[in-house]
Amino acid sequence: MTWLRLLSGAAAASLVACVSGVCVPGAIAQQQDAASEPAASCTLKAGASGAAVRVIDAETIEMDDGQQVRIIGALSPRSPDLSPAAEPWTPEENAKQTLRELVAGKTIFLATSGRTQDRYGRRLAHVFIDNDGERVWVQGEMLLRGHARAYGLPGNFDCMNELLAHEKAARDAGLGLWRNGAYSPRPAWRTRELLRRRNSYEIVTGNVAKVATTKARTYINFGRDWRSDFTAGIEARVLRENPELAQSLQQLEGRRVEVRGWIQYRNGPYIDIEHPSQLAIVDDNGAPPTPAPRGAMTSSDRREHGTAPTRKQKKRPARKAPDALDL
Repeated sequence: MTWLRLLSGAAAASLVACVSGVCVPGAIAQQQDAASEPAASCTLKAGASGAAVRVIDAETIEMDDGQQVRIIGALSPRSPDLSPAAEPWTPEENAKQTLRELVAGKTIFLATSGRTQDRYGRRLAHVFIDNDGERVWVQGEMLLRGHARAYGLPGNFDCMNELLAHEKAARDAGLGLWRNGAYSPRPAWRTRELLRRRNSYEIVTGNVAKVATTKARTYINFGRDWRSDFTAGIEARVLRENPELAQSLQQLEGRRVEVRGWIQYRNGPYIDIEHPSQLAIVDDNGAPPTPAPRGAMTSSDRREHGTAPTRKQKKRPARKAPDALDL
């Protein structure tokens, strides 16, 4: 049995893909202080391989055996206008074209962990290609170029640190969909706007007003009225499975955080948190968010509605490889 292991954390220095016993070095990752964070790992089971004969959309590939593969962990853009007369949605078209350029006509190698099939019968997998002797992680490329957002599903939250590291690089540089206001973080106080985005995947940002715990669930309230303001909720089961997350929650009050997930209606707009990667602290200086259980929590001096970044804060750093990936 062959396994593919993704290492992340302080010791990450390079990108190496290992499938069927072959490890090939790739992009160089940013060095970190070895004492700053313990290494974590993501281990995937190497699976089937075959030719990619068709790209159905920006996250679905058809193989030569007729099976469809959904590239789990990289959520591609979809047009907000679903009417038959809708104009092509540029972020969606760009993402589909990028995936086509990466995989069309090539042999793809699948690796899995957790759920391996969705309700439509599609394979759920991490996808790799061989590019002139270099093994390339397709999810990573889509995220790194700004043509997808990192996400997870129950049973498929593996490798979120690595996925988020790739997303962060594109987000810092303002690449792809991050240039489009439709994908900007949405302020928590704009509850009507959030409700209009019901059933869509969003990143919501705001100051935490109160953290309240019941027997079944912990609620992170972003306003004084839990009956109408934006709220994120975490089941007790999730907190038992993630004790670091549970310990960090009471420190969230007054902090500025980001929550990512699908907008629901539950006494106002609501996101259900199934994994620590959905909750992040936003640094004071406008730096990208840090996952709540791991990162240092710093207070925010911005108001609940937030303030526009200064001209200095808008300066984009040069694009660089993710700092949390060593395949």
